[in-house]
Amino acid sequence: MTKTEIIQQFRDAAADKPYKLFVDKLYNAELLYNEYKPGQPDSFNDCFDTRVYNHYMKSGKGCKAPEDEMLARSLHDSCISRLMRDFLSDYPEKTQVGIMGGHGLLRTDKQYADVVYISKRLTEEGFLMISGGGPGAMEATHLGAWMAGRKNDEVKLALDIMRKAPCYKDELWLETALAVMKRFPQKRFRSLGIPTWLYGHEPATPLATHIAKFFDNSIREDTILTYAFGGIIYTPGSAGTVQEIFQDVTQNHYLSFGYSSPMVFFGKEFWTKEMPIYPLLEGLMATGKMKNLLLTLTDSQEDILKVMKEFSGKE
Repeated sequence: MTKTEIIQQFRDAAADKPYKLFVDKLYNAELLYNEYKPGQPDSFNDCFDTRVYNHYMKSGKGCKAPEDEMLARSLHDSCISRLMRDFLSDYPEKTQVGIMGGHGLLRTDKQYADVVYISKRLTEEGFLMISGGGPGAMEATHLGAWMAGRKNDEVKLALDIMRKAPCYKDELWLETALAVMKRFPQKRFRSLGIPTWLYGHEPATPLATHIAKFFDNSIREDTILTYAFGGIIYTPGSAGTVQEIFQDVTQNHYLSFGYSSPMVFFGKEFWTKEMPIYPLLEGLMATGKMKNLLLTLTDSQEDILKVMKEFSGKE
């Protein structure tokens, strides 16, 4: 392929795309949702995030997209990966902690508030909180980080505001989150959300101060699990969370990055009875089929804080 043909291919890839191929900074609430107007829920459809998702669906998911679209997405995602690595370079590896869990967790659920307080406390201890950047347990992660440094009474007020739209399908879901951000500005603490347009029907939470949004979900999944060097807290979830657990098991078993990181299962009843993954992993460790796993099963926020601080050397 000649230089002229390569240049033309890039031009074709960039044509008529609602997104930049060469992104120069990570996304945030302003970039994704700048067109949203309070009191006008339908304005969500005018937002950059929605327009990109609609284009993504129209042009085809993954390998079903035409060649120029696949090239454009790859270039975009490559830029996002580089920008994210630059962002994470400000944090010691073992302070980068992930929280995984179901996107369907309602804001009214006790578990949602539990995740908020866990994330808040870890953020205040100097950890960078990472999630898949969507609704549910992921959103709770970033609400906790956003409210770091504030009193618990303020957190309760923020939760009250959010509970007016419990589910991400509610038309005021975005508006209530933006209302919390406006009422409680955050300038000190940061968090990283890593969502994907593959699941664009689950909107990205604006509460993550930095958002690395990908087209390719396989890259996005691997990225979350890779960069949570400080360990991952697993809250109750379904297929997606289970997939992430066993991906994490594999890299910890093989010490893919030189060491194993904590795998903390929050919710004893769920992880031993409803989704009995914890006893399975314990059994595999006991027989030597799996090695190097740092497993914790708990219902206690204090236990989680202790495990993460000990592993990171903060204790």
